[in-house]
Amino acid sequence: MSIRQVIDNFRRAIFKFALDAIILVGSSFVVIPSAIYSELNILLKKIFRFFSNLGKDLLSSINRLDDLIVKVFKRNKGVKKFKARMFKSVSSVKTLNLSKPKAREKVKWFILGSLFTIFFLLTPATAYSWYRQLPRPDLLNENMVKCTKLLDRKGRLIYEICPEKRGDPVPLNLVPKSMIDATLAIEDSSFYNHKGFRLLSILRAANETFFKDNVQGGSTITQQLVKLSLLSPERTVTRKIKELVLSVLTEQKYSKDQILEMYLNNAPYGGNVVGVESASQKFFGKRASELTLSESSLLSALPSAPSVYSPFSSLSVAKDRQKLVLSRMVKLKKITQEEADKAFSEEFVFTPQSDFIRAPHFVDYVRSELERMYGKRFVSFGGLTVLTTIDLDIQDKAQVIVKEEVEKSRQLNVSNGALIVLDPKTGEILSMVGSVDYFDVKNDGVFNVSVAKRQPGSAIKPVTYSLALTRGYKTTSVIDDSPLTVKTPYETYSPVNYDGKFHGKITLRRALANSYNVPAVKVLRTLNIDDMVNLGRDMGLVSWEADGNYGLSITLGGKEANLLDLTNVYGTLARGGVYKPTRPILNIKDSKGYEIFSNENLEKRVLSKEVSYIITDILSDYYARIPAFGTNNFLSIKGHKVAVKTGTTDQKRDNYTLGYTPSFVVGVWVGNNDNTPMNPTLSSGLTGAAPAWNRMMTELLTGKALEGFALPEGVIVKVYSDCSNIREVFVRGGEPDKISCGMEEKEKSDKKKKND
Repeated sequence: MSIRQVIDNFRRAIFKFALDAIILVGSSFVVIPSAIYSELNILLKKIFRFFSNLGKDLLSSINRLDDLIVKVFKRNKGVKKFKARMFKSVSSVKTLNLSKPKAREKVKWFILGSLFTIFFLLTPATAYSWYRQLPRPDLLNENMVKCTKLLDRKGRLIYEICPEKRGDPVPLNLVPKSMIDATLAIEDSSFYNHKGFRLLSILRAANETFFKDNVQGGSTITQQLVKLSLLSPERTVTRKIKELVLSVLTEQKYSKDQILEMYLNNAPYGGNVVGVESASQKFFGKRASELTLSESSLLSALPSAPSVYSPFSSLSVAKDRQKLVLSRMVKLKKITQEEADKAFSEEFVFTPQSDFIRAPHFVDYVRSELERMYGKRFVSFGGLTVLTTIDLDIQDKAQVIVKEEVEKSRQLNVSNGALIVLDPKTGEILSMVGSVDYFDVKNDGVFNVSVAKRQPGSAIKPVTYSLALTRGYKTTSVIDDSPLTVKTPYETYSPVNYDGKFHGKITLRRALANSYNVPAVKVLRTLNIDDMVNLGRDMGLVSWEADGNYGLSITLGGKEANLLDLTNVYGTLARGGVYKPTRPILNIKDSKGYEIFSNENLEKRVLSKEVSYIITDILSDYYARIPAFGTNNFLSIKGHKVAVKTGTTDQKRDNYTLGYTPSFVVGVWVGNNDNTPMNPTLSSGLTGAAPAWNRMMTELLTGKALEGFALPEGVIVKVYSDCSNIREVFVRGGEPDKISCGMEEKEKSDKKKKND
């Protein structure tokens, strides 16, 4: 008997043993129909072949496996006994001559395939139970629509996420060839060649997921169809295995054309749009059969990330994606380069969009979060009820304020604005305004500036000074505001203050309160820049990483952040140094009313109470900032103690105002989407973001009792009578007996002049 026959006999023995075990254990729970038995037998054979082939791929580069086999089978008596028992019924086992390379090669792959198979079948009852619970591929043709409702924190409807009513599915022969070719080019160019999945893509995705902590796809069109229609959205190894098995079964049950047709009729194209016919009507007001190459190349790019590649989110991003689709079509020889260039140059004529939606930028933000948690299909069809953190009363006022204040600033070349309101006690988002007008397609109104990265300017300085206070600096520490030149391998850097002047020796309190640039750079020079980046991340700038890609200018806003995260940094200060992630969702219930998600109260102390209070005390010091901002500004709220900070970037491309009380944090940005500079006469604290911030904070505090910041036990307030009763705060035990009065007297004189 040949070695091949030995292997085949052993393989059949394994299958028989596995099937008998499944029947024996499973029959105590259910009666197994013969059809299921037959189907399971086929499945097990495919599993064996799959793992055998996988073993070949994984071990093809192991050069010394032959030597290992020889050592195991010739020297290890325990393994010899195991081998004898496993081959007991095979008379020819004694004839195996493992000293021959050819025999060892065959046994090598046989052993590997067997081990994988045995491992997979160690718990046959579990495997059978798992298999029985898989959805049936014939469910791919069923459409079960249950809309997801988004509610504000008081239960008022914001938006319903559900597919638009679709007519009959479009037969594949009525879908333009350009749409088919474009879809295959960008999603699955080997669709007609694989059997449901691509092993190399899976291994590449697994490498990214398990070893680089970067969740990746690698799915074929068949896998995507299975995910969209049959599976829940959790990202686990178990779900991936189910996906692979169902993809193979789907390929057996349906032809390639049928699978592609079902995919095109079930793919998500953004918003409430599902299916190519619905997408064609929604975007271009025409039937799918009438789509041009240009339109097809745009639509085909959407399913992988509809909210990102939608032309209504960003036409430039959508065009970049369209260009990629066309280039792949050229590479696959589906079109010529001339046809691609012509299609790319064509201008789109979109149909007007008109959906009922409130707090639209927030809706998009929550939807993206839901899709990350549950997948696009489940969000659109799952019938979820999502209680969000948004307060429509605050949201409506915020939208009006942003629109009106930006309109007042048109002469300053301000065209857009964004606003965030947080509850610092919980991190909940109470309002999110991402632009002046969400529905202004011409000016990219759908683009959400509140979550877009931009330079934060001086609004980042509280992070620098928080680090300084933890390293021994005090509010009375003296910093020399004088010319400074910093040489780097790339440039010679000479920071200047916004007023073009130097102010001599000043205290840390005055440097931060007046937002002077040179002192901030000098302070950071004495600290570790990476430590500042790490502290910024801990306080809420979650996208920050200590990668060394920055210099001292980071303390002036040289590292990008988004308004939402930046506002949460101030929320951390309002909480006394405790970080909490921003929260857009309170709870989620499924279609049957069962709660499937509620937000955990996650928090982490990142600053001491003492340091947080001292920073807050500086930012709420009305008199300390008079030299820079004067007495007539928008940085104070009558009858309330508010901590506030402004920020402006180079050439006044961005302007911020952020401030807080113990109950509210408000962050406002104004500028232009295209990053063009605003008018040089824009004055931080007087124009730009400050008026909108002041109006929003006033609205929030109207009718509220005065709420001060609690003094921690570890902070001492000291009044220096020999310095005209100057009041200062220190970490208890670190207060100096005397301070230099010269600067404080000058500061007090400045205040008097301003008041006069």
